[in-house]
Amino acid sequence: MERTILIVEDEPSIVTLIKYNLEKAGFLTDVVYNGEDAIKKVEKSTFDLIVLDLMLPKMDGMEVCKTIRKNNNYIPILMLTAKDDEYDKIYGLEMGADDYLTKPFSPKELIARINAILRRTEQRSENVAPLVLEVGDIKVHPDRFEAFFKGDPLELTRKEFELLVYLIQHKGQILSREQLLSSVWEYDFVGDTRIVDVQVSHLRDKLETDSKNPTYIKTVRGFGYKLEDPT
Repeated sequence: MERTILIVEDEPSIVTLIKYNLEKAGFLTDVVYNGEDAIKKVEKSTFDLIVLDLMLPKMDGMEVCKTIRKNNNYIPILMLTAKDDEYDKIYGLEMGADDYLTKPFSPKELIARINAILRRTEQRSENVAPLVLEVGDIKVHPDRFEAFFKGDPLELTRKEFELLVYLIQHKGQILSREQLLSSVWEYDFVGDTRIVDVQVSHLRDKLETDSKNPTYIKTVRGFGYKLEDPT
């Protein structure tokens, strides 16, 4: 089955590079050159993945990503940027991007990242069972991408949701930052573990009445985190 990728990029030379290599690798492609057109295109058509530039006219990549996720669309997003800045990387992932690639990049790395994202997405779709995960007042439906706390819906980004599911599935276990990074983000890069701390902090803000004395997600000093059942 041929898979279609939406390229959202305003530099013609980069569009040509990406389009040529994606089609050479067997993908179908579609192209838009600004953020507003990207939103319109996603609303009207179905894509398997979006290659999304950060710096775009009319609406930047962060806003595009945020808007797509607000509409509960979990299409995989690979974000491109000319900035090699940790803040941009973390913020992009917080907005719901699945991965991040800094320009200049090699076509081989681009294709490898895309294939890895698609492979993970397909595996998760195949392995998701129609079950309910419950810990204390938290209830999660992995098959529907829905989570509730004390009966109220939780507004979570894709990665916050996946992190919560993983923590619940490993309830009571001490999980290192590196383990969480490898399992939820599938990253093995040293120095990226701050991403885990940021996402855990966001989850605590939505689950805990006192984030300094958390009931659910406990910090294991010098190692990582553990989700506990308060009951």
